[in-house]
Amino acid sequence: MLNLGGKTRGKLEMLEKGNILQLLICYSWPALIAMTLNALYAVVDRVFIGQGCGVDAIAGLTLTMPIMMLFAAFGVFVGAGHSAVLSIKLGEGDRVACEKLLGQLIAFKFLFFLTIPTLVFFNLDAVLDMCGGSRVTPCALAAAKTYLKIVIFSHIFAHLAFGLSAMLRAEGAAKRSMFCMVVGFGLNLILDPIFIFVFNMGVEGAAWATNISMFASCIWAFALYFRGKTIVKFKFRRIGFYKDLALRASGIGLSPFLQQLMSSLIAVSLQLAFTKWMPDVASRTDQIASLGVFHSALILVFMPMLGAQQGLQPIFGYNWGARNFRRVMKALKLGLIITSLLSFFAFVIQVIPPFPYFIARLFISGENIPLIRLAARDLQIANCMVWCISINVVATTYFQSVGKPAVAIFLSMLRQGLCLLPVVWLMPYLLDDKPLAIWLSMPVSDVLCNLATIPPILMQIRFLSRVKSRDEKHSSFN
Repeated sequence: MLNLGGKTRGKLEMLEKGNILQLLICYSWPALIAMTLNALYAVVDRVFIGQGCGVDAIAGLTLTMPIMMLFAAFGVFVGAGHSAVLSIKLGEGDRVACEKLLGQLIAFKFLFFLTIPTLVFFNLDAVLDMCGGSRVTPCALAAAKTYLKIVIFSHIFAHLAFGLSAMLRAEGAAKRSMFCMVVGFGLNLILDPIFIFVFNMGVEGAAWATNISMFASCIWAFALYFRGKTIVKFKFRRIGFYKDLALRASGIGLSPFLQQLMSSLIAVSLQLAFTKWMPDVASRTDQIASLGVFHSALILVFMPMLGAQQGLQPIFGYNWGARNFRRVMKALKLGLIITSLLSFFAFVIQVIPPFPYFIARLFISGENIPLIRLAARDLQIANCMVWCISINVVATTYFQSVGKPAVAIFLSMLRQGLCLLPVVWLMPYLLDDKPLAIWLSMPVSDVLCNLATIPPILMQIRFLSRVKSRDEKHSSFN
């Protein structure tokens, strides 16, 4: 059993007995800030580069996005899986398993560092060509190479910081988790304009600002563990791989990993689709730049929704581990309501004028009015059905958190892999307006995904209702 002090015991008792809405708010807002700041590393880079370096630079950063998503997929695979199992083990009171999970997370992060970035670095030209780099302007391709060469190996610091932050959040230390991201983002926000505008370093400056900031976040996260400010204690002897825990964490982490991996594949597919169907290099580069605005806007407006999921995860996981199914049911219903409201907000901010124009203007210099209008129109088309995806988002989080990886994998793959990917390549053959056809593939997949998610989540709600009723009858009898 875990040997808990007063404050620690109080945190776990809150997960077990506290008001669900208050818990969700308590865990969501620090998670929201942490995730938003994490995402804003890339967004802030694009804002400053778009205003200071032009369309080619924005298109170049967009070319790197599938590669960065690939790196993020491995990070999520380790972080989400281990943090979900940690919540369950905390609910079960298994101290040793919690310490092993922390040590194993660090071991996995270093294993990643020694493999994937190295492979990409020594095959950079081929990888960028697979992302459509040979079909855009030479300046855009040069910007992509410059950025990647600088940031590719620094991702060990980002992965460690984000992984430790996820573990802190899983044990209820949401504010400390948040500050790991605050430190890095604050530094990045300061360094970006200095390196880009004052030192005139352009894309190279944005890359170095990101490196330094991620290193600062990593140091901050380790300092919390070394100072003993956590429920789960960091012990060097626990760093390693443990078969049973690795299999369980990998099974849970496989769902968000595949989801992120599919996001990378979708980003590549969109880039290749635009470079295939647009008639010349200039129009291809403009569409790639518009795609960069779309990705950046998606990050900004989806962070509240994803922050809510991070807040739900420890509530789901802990109470499932403690077999408190009544609270699991309450959290699921509340999560569906709040995520639906947030998805409607995502619709409003990206579709209703004049918001799309303002978003596009953030990333594109005011001198390029045609590109701003193009990007604003693309935002409206791509997100016109985004309000309906909340059921899939919550269902994926729920099944991942309670240790049902097979269902979570299916749901995480549904929107992008089973719906969006084939539609991206099919739609241009159905419509004469090729860019419109490609952008329309996203709302079509949103509708299909939502419809397919309804049956499994309804089955789970019925299961929880049945178990809850049985437990309440048993409690009354006793």
